[in-house]
Amino acid sequence: MCGIVGIVGKSNVNQALYDALTVLQHRGQDAAGIVTSHDGRLFLRKDNGLVRDVFHQRHMQRLVGHMGIGHVRYPTAGSSTSAEAQPFYVNSPYGITLAHNGNLTNVEQLAKEIYESDLRHVNTNSDSEVLLNVFAHELAQRGKLQPTEEDVFAAVIDVHNRCVGGYAVVAMITGYGIVGFRDPHGIRPIVFGQRHTDEGVEYMIASESVSLDVLGFTLIRDLAPGEAVYITEDGKLHTRQCAVAPKLTPCIFEHVYLARPDSIIDGVSVYKARLRMGEKLADKILRERPEHDIDVVIPIPDTSRTAALELANHLGVKFREGFVKNRYIGRTFIMPGQAARKKSVRQKLNAIELEFRGKNVMLVDDSIVRGTTCKQIIQMAREAGAKNVYFCSAAPAVRYPNVYGIDMPSAHELIAHNRTTQDVADLIGADWLIYQDLPDLIEAVGGGKIKIDQFDCAVFDGKYVTGDVDEAYLNKIEQARNDSSKIKTQAVSAIIDLYNN
Repeated sequence: MCGIVGIVGKSNVNQALYDALTVLQHRGQDAAGIVTSHDGRLFLRKDNGLVRDVFHQRHMQRLVGHMGIGHVRYPTAGSSTSAEAQPFYVNSPYGITLAHNGNLTNVEQLAKEIYESDLRHVNTNSDSEVLLNVFAHELAQRGKLQPTEEDVFAAVIDVHNRCVGGYAVVAMITGYGIVGFRDPHGIRPIVFGQRHTDEGVEYMIASESVSLDVLGFTLIRDLAPGEAVYITEDGKLHTRQCAVAPKLTPCIFEHVYLARPDSIIDGVSVYKARLRMGEKLADKILRERPEHDIDVVIPIPDTSRTAALELANHLGVKFREGFVKNRYIGRTFIMPGQAARKKSVRQKLNAIELEFRGKNVMLVDDSIVRGTTCKQIIQMAREAGAKNVYFCSAAPAVRYPNVYGIDMPSAHELIAHNRTTQDVADLIGADWLIYQDLPDLIEAVGGGKIKIDQFDCAVFDGKYVTGDVDEAYLNKIEQARNDSSKIKTQAVSAIIDLYNN
């Protein structure tokens, strides 16, 4: 889960890129970066931290040019050293910078090919740098002093032929333009739009439509799976389907948790999808316990609020805000180490005793991953005086790791892995636990005016849409993702960064 943006404007785009990244900050809080192009030169600023902390006035003044790309990142392979902040850069051909959201499942094979066949050097462990070098190599194969849109699209075709996984990409070719493309399965989201100014038309590519809205751009559409868009430096827009057999299988977890509710992804309103999730949950509760004794429905801020509101409406039960959130604490499932997560939950949420005392409370969350947060929140509700604490997940049980760009934990750290619903209820301390059914989630997200026949639901059903994920691959990522590995890696990275600085 990262956020990407690219803008071809008619004046300096540094402020617009900064503003877009702040809107996409929910997609990554580990690092941020912006690169712009002016008169054939690149101007880059990137570092670990939030957007507001990475960019100061002195940095913004140096980011000149009417074309640029930006990125907000959180780590997907256990490392958070500043060396892996994006965008990445290669000087040949032309000088290309790239920012990427997603994960390549054949990255080891690609890294070997890049070194042995493409004769290119990769300096980090990031699959984004691997993807950049694949794209750069394929573009160089065209052998042109000045690349045309045909050359760019041909290079993207070759990227699709070599790269497997989920990826949404923006890349800037210095002095020529910005290209955006999406993997042939359309797993990760990417949209593009335009706005009219006195100087002419400006174009923007981004992870979510909300960033276009905030900056006054009009959404043109989502990129189709396998499609590429190329915007030349002088503002000409070209699109091309670059995959042989594309199939739209977007990640359903975008609608559950990742995306902002005011975004539209593949024609589906995230807000409406979450409303329908609440309706489906209410229907399930009424089927299983028509004589339920729920006094109040309380969401766990923030992503569950929409589903919880509609659930309460359908049950005819009061909806109340029972937790106050400290908005300066990051997302907890991103944080390495159980100790850090446990500490952050208490810092992030505080219960309003008035809404809990003597009541049967239904808590609603978007999903349950490790279960650590849920357990603490249930304990907080009991300490606030709740008579019974029920827990409701707007998503089905998360039983399998994600391999397409969400840094969920390894399988053995997922609380629902190889456990029943009652097992999970006992572990988190809930008097009653109810999960969304997967068919209901699929209908909730795909049941609007726009029909999507298939979603990537791998975290729920273990079916990976790229077809190349087996037990051996999952074992490898488990080694890379387990908490002890993360803590060790980050400790070493911190020492290296301290030494270098």
